[in-house]
Amino acid sequence: MDDKKFTISGMASLAVPLDDADRLLDLSDGTAALLYLYALRNGGSFSLKNAAIKLGRTENEIRSAAELLNKSGLFKSGGQDRSTPPPADELPEYTSKEIAARSEESGEFEAILKETERLMGHTLTGADMRLLFGIYDHLRLPAEVILMLINHCEEEAKRRFGPSGLPSMRSIEKEAYIWFNREILTLERAEEYLQQKRRRASDAEDIKAILQISGRNYSTTERKYVEGWLDMGFTPEAIAIAYDRTVVKTGSLVWKYMNSILLSWHEKGLYTAEQVEEGDIRTASKKTVSQAAAQGASSNVRDDSELMRKILSKTKSADKG
Repeated sequence: MDDKKFTISGMASLAVPLDDADRLLDLSDGTAALLYLYALRNGGSFSLKNAAIKLGRTENEIRSAAELLNKSGLFKSGGQDRSTPPPADELPEYTSKEIAARSEESGEFEAILKETERLMGHTLTGADMRLLFGIYDHLRLPAEVILMLINHCEEEAKRRFGPSGLPSMRSIEKEAYIWFNREILTLERAEEYLQQKRRRASDAEDIKAILQISGRNYSTTERKYVEGWLDMGFTPEAIAIAYDRTVVKTGSLVWKYMNSILLSWHEKGLYTAEQVEEGDIRTASKKTVSQAAAQGASSNVRDDSELMRKILSKTKSADKG
């Protein structure tokens, strides 16, 4: 058989030291190799949760791979990446002088400030300016990502409160932390994240129609249920089946009962309408086999009983003889 050769398509853009490559090969661990490349692609730092999602692994698998890489010397433990500071519960308290001095060093923040004030329709207060500067300086989100973030917050405010709705700087700060923790540090990642949010919002509206909720928003508890189902990965079509079975069984929308149906499907790995239907077929097939086995066992008992009666009858006849 020919020894077929392969080459990388496109231009390589990540440089892996030869010593590191040799150590990776010596580990013979696919998850560790993927995690190393993922860390390299993300500037040398990552979170267990995001790495697990991106690489299709569990957090425990990512943790084990990280420990393996640490033992091999490919990862460092205990150190903190200076380029990505850990977010505090609150942004640092900057003074006006600090902001002015840093702004003079680079016109980048000045551009962010002007665009933010244009979107908000007013001049930012000193407190709001400090929050905006904290997002830029402490979280170190790129300028273009910050502007996309603020545009998104403005759109959300208008969707929730009407055409005149505007976001508060506190709500922008909260969203900035979400983006930081999700490692949304490029325009591409930001657009991908916003597309996911739009799909999720669309799915939530579809589910509202499925549940025949009209003329109002979800209540807090209802939204928690729906978001939980979407987090688990259920499609609106699968949720529609669960709703139908809930109404047939209880006569109305009983959230706890419907949730129990979806949790049972979650345990079985059934998330789409097709998977649910296939699961129904498998369950029905198992029930048929079980019933057939039970009938067969019952028949065998009857046959054995009949045989015993015949044997006893012959024994009695022989005794009389």
